[in-house]
Amino acid sequence: MQVTAEMVKNLREKSGAGMMDCKKALAETNGDMDKALDYLREKGISKATKKESRIAAEGLANIYVENNKAVIVEINSETDFVSKNDEFKELVDTIGKALLNSDAKTLEEANNIKVKDETIAELMVAKIAKIGEKLSLRRFEIVNKNDDEVFGTYLHMGGRIASLVVVEGNNEEVAKDVAMQQAAMRPSYTFIEDVPNDVLEKEKAVQKELAINEGKPADIAEKMVQGRIQKFYKEICLNEQVFVKDSGLTIKDYLKNNGCTLKKAVRYEVGEGMEKKNEDFAQEVMNQVQGK
Repeated sequence: MQVTAEMVKNLREKSGAGMMDCKKALAETNGDMDKALDYLREKGISKATKKESRIAAEGLANIYVENNKAVIVEINSETDFVSKNDEFKELVDTIGKALLNSDAKTLEEANNIKVKDETIAELMVAKIAKIGEKLSLRRFEIVNKNDDEVFGTYLHMGGRIASLVVVEGNNEEVAKDVAMQQAAMRPSYTFIEDVPNDVLEKEKAVQKELAINEGKPADIAEKMVQGRIQKFYKEICLNEQVFVKDSGLTIKDYLKNNGCTLKKAVRYEVGEGMEKKNEDFAQEVMNQVQGK
């Protein structure tokens, strides 16, 4: 039976599922609307779609490494309660390992990776239906290194923060220290050259205004800005930060003293930049019981 646009439209209105899911459901059920609805429910698609507008800002970040390749990944849930669930942790591991064995560069490519007999997108839908919360693969990055480089990895608070660095110099202890520094000190950038020009110019304007307000002449204020910008770099750039284990050194100095150089750094903090729900633990439990 031919599936028409009108049939797809009607099923979308009844189920809330996406157009392609509705078209597939109708094709699989020979155009029977009731059976198509059952098909969507069985696949968890209808239930998952209804949760798409909800906020998922909790979850876990993790890092997976094999030889010269690593992947850092963040997968979100709606509540911290679910993120501590073994099934959710297993989901994170499954997706993380699948990404590690792929060459995916975008979320679209990642969601199409096959895990056994289903894609990651289909796996997520099934888990949403079972767990009862919105879940999402928020972001990931695959990082490669050379043989003369090492990965430094660190997870904080069980995966609330994941820190991955690449250090040239084959010193795993040094790399781990830099990864811990990144996790703790929250640098916005890795190197000075990573700071966008608009961010730099804005900071210069702020510092110049501060100096003038302190009563300094414009020419002196301009000179003061240069010194203050160096301090700004030490706050926001990992390579320039004061080493937390030895305040007499910057990270760059610490690396150099050990014959190492920082090549790359990635830091994920779960939910950063996302709006979060304010719910207490009891409410989280009640939501699970009620299947919200």
